[in-house]
Amino acid sequence: MKSNHPDVAEILISANALHKRVEALGEEITAAYAGQEPLLLAVLKGSVVFMADLMRQISVPHAIDFMAVSSYGAATESSGVVRILKDLDEPIEGKDVLIVEDIIDSGHTLAYLRGLLLARNPASLRIVTLLSKPSRREVDVPVDWVGFEIPDKFVIGYGLDFDEYYRDLPYIGVLKEHVYGD
Repeated sequence: MKSNHPDVAEILISANALHKRVEALGEEITAAYAGQEPLLLAVLKGSVVFMADLMRQISVPHAIDFMAVSSYGAATESSGVVRILKDLDEPIEGKDVLIVEDIIDSGHTLAYLRGLLLARNPASLRIVTLLSKPSRREVDVPVDWVGFEIPDKFVIGYGLDFDEYYRDLPYIGVLKEHVYGD
């Protein structure tokens, strides 16, 4: 689909498709956590829009918390070095934790985060990601729910950014190469 935005090469996933899939994920997660009160853990900043929409679709009682990690900086590919920029506000020991991720690319960041959280002894640890790029995966990470599998393109919108811009787009778009190219 074409976009009217001058920096978007194409719309990969429409706002309507995002809404429908997030609604379905909410139903699946609600069923999986029946009788439990999960802690939804958003990985900032990219997953904030996904988290906000997803939590409204989950009908079991749940709490939320946030972590900020970085492996990109202003680049379009992960550096492989993960830094914790903001840690959790509360301990997760004995809690059912659901990591809410925006995109899984190489898997390095999520594998690091998963290991860090498992060391804190949660009752359970599951992962939901809006987007997955299986062709880029270098580290296998067990993911319980995937919104969409996408090709190896640099995507923006619906919380995902390039150099902190484009998060506000209501769809997932492919960034034109001239914007980030050499």
